[in-house]
Parts: sequence; C-alpha cells; structure tokens
Amino acid sequence: MATYHTRSEAETIALGERLARELPARGVVLLIGNLGAGKTMLAKGIVSGRGAAPPEEVSSPTFTLIHEYGGGRVYHVDLYRLEEARELATLGLEELFDGEALVLIEWGERFARMLPAERTEIRIRTVGDDEREVEVTP
Repeated sequence: MATYHTRSEAETIALGERLARELPARGVVLLIGNLGAGKTMLAKGIVSGRGAAPPEEVSSPTFTLIHEYGGGRVYHVDLYRLEEARELATLGLEELFDGEALVLIEWGERFARMLPAERTEIRIRTVGDDEREVEVTP
C-alpha cells in the first residue's frame, strides 16, 4: 500500500497522472471516497496520464454511468445512482473487464462482491479544507 497527500485539485490530477504510469495496462480500479472527496479529479489525471483524453474533457459519468476515453483504452464508470445489484448486471461491465482497457469505477465498493477480485483500490479521504489523503492498494 502506498499513501499520498494532495493539497489542491491540480495536485490531485497530477497524482492521477503519476498513478496512471504505475497502474496495470488493463484491469479494474475502484475509486473509493465520500461525495466530494476527489474521485473524479483523480480519474481526470489517470485518464490524462494514459493519453486517453485531456483532464478538461473528463467528467463524472453520474448520469450516463459509463464514459469511454481513448478509443476504449480507459473507461470511467460511476455506480452512485444504482440501488440494486441487478441494475449492475444490465451495464455490460463484464465486456469491459474482459477487454484491454483500464476500468475506473467510482462507488464500486457498494457492489464489491460483483466486481473482479483482482483489482486496485484507491481510497481518497478529505483531511483538511483542500488536503486529500490517497491510499493505493494493489
């Protein structure tokens, strides 16, 4: 496990860009944290660090549930609006998991048993007004 601290949105994006180089080429990453913790900011950096899209083009997929970047190199999924596990089954995530992409999932901890056991978990906590603690568990 590795722990990092950021003190601004820009630092959180920069950390995501750094982590993008350390994460596996394909796989699942759960972005875990309270509302407003910085999950989407970190996703902006990871997507950018993979060369799939610039940070300003990355947004939370809260209403669309899945955004695709870089021609399918990175997927950004948000499960916040799902209430039941059966809803998860309708998204077709298995196809994404079997592909050659990195799949970033916000709020995935709500359905952790239905997601691949082999995954990276990134926990983001607010520890001050602008400070975030980011723990990466491979």
